[in-house]
Amino acid sequence: MNPVDEPATLLATLDPAASRAERHLWLIALIDWLRGPEAGVPATLKRLGALLDAAEADPDWLARWRLWWRRFRQDVDLAPLLADFGFASQSAFMTELGHRIRHKLLPSSPVTTDMSELFGLLFHDPLDARWLGALSARQLDSLGALLGSEPGPPAAGRDVPASGLSEWEQTLIDALSFCIGQISATGFRPELRSRMSVEARQARSFLDLPMALENFRRAAAAQGLASAEAQAQLPELHRLLDQTRQAAYSVYAHLEEHGISVGIVFRLRQLRERVLRATTLLDCLLSEQRPRTTARFIGQLVQVGHESRSIRALIASSTQLTAARVAERSAESGEHYITRNWDEYRDMLLRAGGGGALLGFTTWFKFLLGGLVLSAFWSGLAAGLNYAAAFVLIQLLHLTVATKQPAVTAPAMVAKLRDLRSREGVLRFVDEVAHLFRSQVAAIIGNLALVAPVVALISATLWLVTDAPMLTPEKAQHVLDSHQLLGPTLLFAAVTGLLLFASSIVAGWVENWFVLHKLDSAIAYNPTITRRLGQRLALRCSHFMRTHVSGLAANISLGLMLGLVPAIAGFFGLELEVRHVTLVMGQLTAAVMALGWTVWLEPAFWSALAAMLLVGPINLAVSFYLAFRLALKARSVSDVNRQRIQGAIRHRLRRAPLSFLWPVSAQQETQAHADVDIAPPETNEDEPPDGRV
Repeated sequence: MNPVDEPATLLATLDPAASRAERHLWLIALIDWLRGPEAGVPATLKRLGALLDAAEADPDWLARWRLWWRRFRQDVDLAPLLADFGFASQSAFMTELGHRIRHKLLPSSPVTTDMSELFGLLFHDPLDARWLGALSARQLDSLGALLGSEPGPPAAGRDVPASGLSEWEQTLIDALSFCIGQISATGFRPELRSRMSVEARQARSFLDLPMALENFRRAAAAQGLASAEAQAQLPELHRLLDQTRQAAYSVYAHLEEHGISVGIVFRLRQLRERVLRATTLLDCLLSEQRPRTTARFIGQLVQVGHESRSIRALIASSTQLTAARVAERSAESGEHYITRNWDEYRDMLLRAGGGGALLGFTTWFKFLLGGLVLSAFWSGLAAGLNYAAAFVLIQLLHLTVATKQPAVTAPAMVAKLRDLRSREGVLRFVDEVAHLFRSQVAAIIGNLALVAPVVALISATLWLVTDAPMLTPEKAQHVLDSHQLLGPTLLFAAVTGLLLFASSIVAGWVENWFVLHKLDSAIAYNPTITRRLGQRLALRCSHFMRTHVSGLAANISLGLMLGLVPAIAGFFGLELEVRHVTLVMGQLTAAVMALGWTVWLEPAFWSALAAMLLVGPINLAVSFYLAFRLALKARSVSDVNRQRIQGAIRHRLRRAPLSFLWPVSAQQETQAHADVDIAPPETNEDEPPDGRV
């Protein structure tokens, strides 16, 4: 086909008498032809210009087009597209997630009366938003004439008198009515209204908004959009729209204090976007440059269409605030594990030593459970319960396990990233890095310093009492062989770091869920519970659970994962084991006690010892890195200040390297801050967005 003849040939295929499927396929082919083989805005606009010239030069085609367009408008309604496209059909997160999954798996049919579905077939290319926004004034005027924006009477069945409103204006007002109806209905949902501020509820904005729109609609239908009567209604309409945004905004204060719900956050985002959509529809209706504003709006719908099909975007946008709250709750817990002076440092050593001693007994119980003849699952569950009981006991005794700290201390450290515009803010963050690093050093030293003697003492006692060590020589040799430096031990250590991070996520989620559902007050004041326990005991139980629910969730989940994940991986044929530095040290000590001191002469022992020395840093590095990345994402910290932070840390290492190992004096801290050259930020750091309206 000759390129010059393509527009005329394409226009010639227009058939007003065609079936619905053929009409829609012709429209899809038209948009595909406009894109053409050359992906670019100029080429698309050039083809559109040629198409419009060919249409204007053919009066017969214009007559057929009017018949075609009338039949098309009878089949589909544009107002729901303008009001609802890109929004969930129901205000529920899981419903929208299922809808997007189905959309990705199942093809769409052009035989439809749903303009939203057809719109996705027409404008499926991201390029469409760009060329729609680049249309010239002449092209916009020509398209407006073709699409019938001239004034005319309202459609049959409307309960308004005849007016000078065009068909397009009627469509925009209908879309505005649909949109505001959804806003009002969402504002009345109990889970949102009960969490709004008292002022927001008393303002009655969700109740008054539909009435304000109806007053505007009637004035516009009777006197026209430009009439004084219609214009007088606009300030009240805009005021109420703004009040609905503020009312939705007030919900976030309640969520931050009483727990986050992904479903509620999703509804709030939908509400915010609907308010913005209503404002955009008003702009399209009242703008002095209506064709340009409308084209820009259609381009926005194209972008919204692509975003509304993204599963990843849905999950990210709806869970960001939850991630932020989980990070904040972890940060609150993490503050208890950071040492800033000698008293706290010595306390950390003592608490870590106690934790190591208890894990020595845990190592013994692990080997006892290994002697039972159990299937893989029950063996893993028994091991997991052993770990979980030990971790919970360590928590209740206020002791410490080193590798559990990074997942909660990283968010605590990121909390110091809120003010990096100033030199003092960067220095405070570097101080936090030094405090955190030496806290980990103290915890590891304390754990390892006592786990080995305790395991050795238990093994020696067993030898005296039962004439046999904790392990048989065969099992002891297997322990050495399975912890070799050149084996998979370091990979297993990284997987264990992942489990440590996962336990902190479980802890934050469980605490958020506990607070969201007000279980602390339910335990304290529920009549059934207080009748059984008594008011005093119920209050004590409520306080205990509110204080320890995060730690209990972290310790129980970590213990079960350490035991069950290898069993589940084995079900799928994956040979996976956990490598926790304190437990590895205990196992190697038991192996040495069983094999005798001559094992020190074997290369396998030194290889296993070297691997053990690397397991701890890998456990810490993986869990800390993942928690740090989560906290950075939750707080939306940009990358512009990373070089400034790295330079300040290097300066601290040069001026006060020992501060990363143990606390230093105030004078040394001051010297470490002296003469540090911190460049100003390249850009202004944005305030961490929290997904609010």
